[in-house]
Amino acid sequence: MRLVAYLGASMALLMSCGGQAEVTRAVKSAEAAVAPFNPRYLGISTGLLDGDLVAFDVRMTGARNNQDVVDYAQCAAAQYALIRGYGFARHVRTAVDTRGDVWEGDATYVISDAIPDGLAKIDAEVAVAACKENGIPTI
Repeated sequence: MRLVAYLGASMALLMSCGGQAEVTRAVKSAEAAVAPFNPRYLGISTGLLDGDLVAFDVRMTGARNNQDVVDYAQCAAAQYALIRGYGFARHVRTAVDTRGDVWEGDATYVISDAIPDGLAKIDAEVAVAACKENGIPTI
């Protein structure tokens, strides 16, 4: 009940400040926050691009938004790094697309045995543990 009251107040404020587009975004964001999350992970494929640069293609249904697909690809990359004897990965990019109800992610990571440069560093052991805790499969 509080969520409904909050949404009503938020929509009124947004309409007075900015218009319908902001209201639509706010409603979609609120709906995603309370929507049930029932993912079905359809698989991961990997491809070595060059040396330590690796591509990951993931597919799933039931994603709430792009971030669920990004998380799935990150779990794949973290486990792949561990399998190859590396402790770290660095996110390069992820493109997300949908085909019907199937969400597809095309991600690229650099794997390394030392902490990589850049902002999107991933400690593979920590990431894999978080994936298992959140029920996201790895390779």
